[in-house]
Amino acid sequence: MLAAADYDGGAFDLPKCMSGDSKVVASGGSACKTGDALGVDLFCGAGGMSLGATWAGVEVALAIEKDPNAARTYQHNHATTRVFVEDIRRIEAINLKHGGRKRILFGGPPCQGFSTSNRRTRSKDNSNNWLFLEFVRFADLWNPEWIVLENVKGITDTEKGLFLDLIVAEFEKRNYAVSWWVLNASQFGVPQKRDRLFVIGSRTGGIPKKPSPPSDSTTVSVRSALSDLPGLKNGASVNFLPYRGTADSPYAQMMREQMTMSANHLVTNSAPHIIERYRHVPQGGNWTDIPQKLMDNYSDRNRCHTGIYRRLKPDEPSVVIGNYRKNMLIHPHEDRGLSVREAARLQSFPDWYEFKGSIGFQQQQVGDSVPPLLAKAVFESLMSET
Repeated sequence: MLAAADYDGGAFDLPKCMSGDSKVVASGGSACKTGDALGVDLFCGAGGMSLGATWAGVEVALAIEKDPNAARTYQHNHATTRVFVEDIRRIEAINLKHGGRKRILFGGPPCQGFSTSNRRTRSKDNSNNWLFLEFVRFADLWNPEWIVLENVKGITDTEKGLFLDLIVAEFEKRNYAVSWWVLNASQFGVPQKRDRLFVIGSRTGGIPKKPSPPSDSTTVSVRSALSDLPGLKNGASVNFLPYRGTADSPYAQMMREQMTMSANHLVTNSAPHIIERYRHVPQGGNWTDIPQKLMDNYSDRNRCHTGIYRRLKPDEPSVVIGNYRKNMLIHPHEDRGLSVREAARLQSFPDWYEFKGSIGFQQQQVGDSVPPLLAKAVFESLMSET
């Protein structure tokens, strides 16, 4: 077992602006500012939830992630956060000076076992489904005023709601007032129809109000999110590229700021027979539009999941990104899969946010992430109560 204050994180050095007792927060991937609350991110992945917390004014001082590729992406984009590349079960203490600020423990335990698309291990027999107990253990170690546990909507009915009931009960035992919300990312400025569950616990005397969609917000479409990004071909492998043109939507302007080039324009090199299938799928269509003769390798075509071979509609928010390589989501106008940057745009990651590792690792990092703009809305609700 390790103490977080003693573990050196293996692959990463402590950033200079984290030295001593300075209070810092990442802004735009580079600046250090004072945070209004102190945060620890468990199961941090590539850092979508931390980015939303940072935008809301939380200093994320510590993050824990087992996967070295996701941790590398996190550290690259959150230079002032100390990242521990370790199995969370091996860390036994959190030693952080909070200077009287409210503390927020947040994170998303592995969710694949709760996903409705998971037909094999969506049960109490999946050991990963019990990792929420590590979140509970860290609440005991650190005693934060706030907790935010994120997961998929499917946890509400996995094993007839057993896991969600247990999570709520464990936090209530520790004198947290607990509530939970299901929020759809598309209502908070994210160009994607994605439901996420947030369990909120408070020791400050009340529960924050469930975030409401901004009254002046409009739904962001796939076209608004992607139209300024460069045109690509199947198997595109040039990482940094200039934009296709000017940002012609407020969302695109927000994502690229003053940048002239961006990274992660990588596309899976799909086999010719896959590309041939893509050509038959109209906008909004899926595998059912592909001729039977092109689907002969499927033992039972009728058992295909409705989410595979789906071409995005340009005038609507995207369907759930998730494992978009496995599901073979198709670009709305081009016969290819989505690039990493396109998927990141649909998740509301700004263009300065760069993903690291091979294309497969980058795709997984983007698909597994909490949309930062959705996380921002959740943390702003908390911060209004601090």
